[in-house]
Amino acid sequence: MGCAIVVSEPSVLQDLASMLRAGDGADVTFVVGGRSFPAHRCVLAARSAVFRAELFGPMKEKAATRVKVDNMEPSIFEAPLCFVYTDTLPDGDGGVATDDDKDRNVPMQHLLVAADRYGLDRLRLMCEVGMCHSIDADTVATTLALAEQHRCMQLKNACLGFIASRGMLGAVVQTSGFCHLVESCPLVLLEILDKLASLGM
Repeated sequence: MGCAIVVSEPSVLQDLASMLRAGDGADVTFVVGGRSFPAHRCVLAARSAVFRAELFGPMKEKAATRVKVDNMEPSIFEAPLCFVYTDTLPDGDGGVATDDDKDRNVPMQHLLVAADRYGLDRLRLMCEVGMCHSIDADTVATTLALAEQHRCMQLKNACLGFIASRGMLGAVVQTSGFCHLVESCPLVLLEILDKLASLGM
């Protein structure tokens, strides 16, 4: 006779998500823009070398039970925190899903910065993929500057390819993002020219 025992699906991610939501056993609280996020040092340290150094290393937060996070919105911090526990984002998209790609792009840029700040490489790549799908003439220069500053090569190449595509350069140059790109990453202009030259434009 065959064995009729059915083994349930793994539930570790759901269990960790429940622990995060309930705050059970939390031993550190992050304060972001006036909001508090209880968390668990061991989970954070296991998933991020940055959190490990901050919470267990010689850095100042080692003995702290409250850690203030500057230069980040609470809604942006919440997404990488959820990712640490579940390997996914809230609502499958970090709470940044909208009907309009342009509206989605700015929070995704902030999320990429947060992922890079905490050394969450998979999350950073997920942000790159999402931003590659939302490139347009209005946002490509800002996205290219961000990709250059955070070493996102796939996103950078997608932006360069978009700018070099027929008829795009003129529209991109007219955007405020292009002025920001020129000021913050002037050497990228040479790469744009190289890309145009390689395409015979």
